[in-house]
Amino acid sequence: MAELRYNPLTKDWVMIASHRQNRPQMPKDWCPFCPGSGKVPDDYIVYEYDNDFPALSPNPPEPDDVATDIYKVMPSYGKCEVILYSPNHTITLPELGVDHIKKLVDLWEERYIAIQKDENVKYIFIFENRGDVVGVTMPHPHGQIYGYPFIPKKIELELDSAKEHLEKTGNCLFCDMLKDEIKFEKRIIIENEDFITYLPFFCEYPYGVYIISKTHKQNLTQFSDKEKENLAKILKETTGMLDSLFDYKFPYMMCMYQNPVNVEEDVSEYYHFHIAFYPPMRSKEKQKFNASSETGAWAHCNPTAPEEKAIELREAHQRFLEKMAKGE
Repeated sequence: MAELRYNPLTKDWVMIASHRQNRPQMPKDWCPFCPGSGKVPDDYIVYEYDNDFPALSPNPPEPDDVATDIYKVMPSYGKCEVILYSPNHTITLPELGVDHIKKLVDLWEERYIAIQKDENVKYIFIFENRGDVVGVTMPHPHGQIYGYPFIPKKIELELDSAKEHLEKTGNCLFCDMLKDEIKFEKRIIIENEDFITYLPFFCEYPYGVYIISKTHKQNLTQFSDKEKENLAKILKETTGMLDSLFDYKFPYMMCMYQNPVNVEEDVSEYYHFHIAFYPPMRSKEKQKFNASSETGAWAHCNPTAPEEKAIELREAHQRFLEKMAKGE
């Protein structure tokens, strides 16, 4: 079964994809993403691979006949792609060179351009799940891209808030938030010419950093080559910083937010490119669970102070820079 079902309580769509239950746990001595598997080229650097178990597809089956006046269904139309970061089975994002990560950014942009050509796709979501604790079944370094036929609720809420702020102030909400963070200084972690990594005032996770572009742009296609190189640099340093917190490969969910596509309203005045990290750990060995309040009420509780965690993150960033300088 693969279809979309509408939740009238939250006015959002749920992807029903029971076939994904059949996703295998890969044997330890074989990986479909490694050269020689027959599934991927033998000499790739970064590579797009169509998901073998997609929740959304360009040729979805007809939904089950279960709709009513209240309960709506529609085909699970869309796109699900896997983005392979490297042919190396064990290397991860912070261990890649900046030139290599720049090629990854270029591939993200290439796929964004290709997917948005489908007028039925309304939102393109680039993301990475890293670590067993967030449910990763394939250890080979990779991210994913979903092309949704709707705008997901979280993005819809961000768009509404940003539009309301523009109407009240004439300013971009994200630009104003960034100005506040720069003025306050204490939650800023990493900065280069074009991007800033910071721990937001409102962060829901102890180490839930954001990366945001300093200039008001909405998607990858608007960045120059220099900006994309600086995005590669800050991605390497941000993920390396997280790994340096406790000296192990830190699990996270990395989510890239860009403007919707193929919609009537132009959001360019009030939406702004950013990347959010949702790391599930609150200390070296303790996990921050999304429990009843977070899941049932969307009322988040961060058990730490962002200003204190920002100090930890800056120290971890310094350790990562020292490690890079030694060539480790």
